[in-house]
Amino acid sequence: MMSWQTLLAIGSGGFIGAISRAYLNGLISHKLPHELPVGTLGVNLIGSFIMGALISYFMYSALFSTHFKSFLTTGVLGALTTYSTFAIESFLMLQAGSVILALANISLNAFGTIFMAGAGFYIVRYFMG
Repeated sequence: MMSWQTLLAIGSGGFIGAISRAYLNGLISHKLPHELPVGTLGVNLIGSFIMGALISYFMYSALFSTHFKSFLTTGVLGALTTYSTFAIESFLMLQAGSVILALANISLNAFGTIFMAGAGFYIVRYFMG
């Protein structure tokens, strides 16, 4: 059972992450207009990179409490990244007959986020280890 402090930390982080997602998604979409939902892709790539970096950092440092780690990872980054948005955008592209675009979106999100999580992880590992 999670403590109320952990739940509060996650909820507070989620508030910040959700606002950040809306802002960054809009900013990226405005600056890089494209048929692909680049705002969603952008926040997924950025969030995955930061998640990888944080998890790596937490492995080398006992500086932060479990509550703060939950605030950042489950809260902020959980709300920042947008899997459900990515899923419906991909579905709507498929439904509209844009199969190539949908497959590009699915591939970039699936493989790009894994790559970025690994990049963040190994960059921090390089500097911390």
